[in-house]
Amino acid sequence: MTTLIHPTAVIHSSAELHPTVQVGAYAVIGGSVKVGAGTVIGPHVVLDGLTEIGANNQFFAGAAIGLEPQDLKYNGSQTYVKIGDNNLIREYVTINRATYEGEATVIGNGNLLMAYVHVGHNCVIEDRVVIANSTALAGHVRIESRATISGVLGIHQFVQIGRQAMVGGMSRIHRDVPPYMLVEGNPARVRSLNLVGLRRSGLIETDNGKTFQSLKKAFRLLYRSGLTLPQALEQFDLLPDTESLRHLHQFLKQSQLPGRRGTIPGRKLAKDEE
Repeated sequence: MTTLIHPTAVIHSSAELHPTVQVGAYAVIGGSVKVGAGTVIGPHVVLDGLTEIGANNQFFAGAAIGLEPQDLKYNGSQTYVKIGDNNLIREYVTINRATYEGEATVIGNGNLLMAYVHVGHNCVIEDRVVIANSTALAGHVRIESRATISGVLGIHQFVQIGRQAMVGGMSRIHRDVPPYMLVEGNPARVRSLNLVGLRRSGLIETDNGKTFQSLKKAFRLLYRSGLTLPQALEQFDLLPDTESLRHLHQFLKQSQLPGRRGTIPGRKLAKDEE
């Protein structure tokens, strides 16, 4: 269906595009690129390298996907960008390939990356994540499903953002963000549970409120009790057992392992809040 490809687009003869793919003016697509059904590639988009793109994605003007990593250790190895289905990649988003042979930068399904977002090498973004304008992810960042990242902020390399977390705009994220929490500031601090996100996802009503109540109690243990993190985690066994609580517990334990960056702390309460 050549009518879906603008005559000014430059597409390598070895590129694999499903017949339903649309390609806008002056787009450039390299020979190792594979694009699935229903994907729309806007004007001036660049797709290069070993890039695999699923179905029904939309790439807006000027996005640059699959270029070499901004990493001096990169030696020309065959590395990948792998993108799932139903993602919106807005204007001038950049997604770099991984660094070492056979590795991949991975974008899941149903994500929204707003204008000027940068996704560095070896990042993993799971499903239904929203990242607002001008946010930069350094290498090896992992963002779990349904997290929301506000705009104009930086995320340090090797940081992990937990499931359904919310990160406030213009924050400096240099440690892991626990699941279900709202984090904001410079230095960043855990402020509260991400109540808006939990409500929108329906988690507050899950199990007749059991899941939400267990998370509220976990939050108080972690950030209001005065206990150290190991002491607070020991108390988790006394809370109502839910899948969300187990996920939070596992995330926090793994965040303390050697090589990880640790978790962002809670804010210090004023005397009139204690």
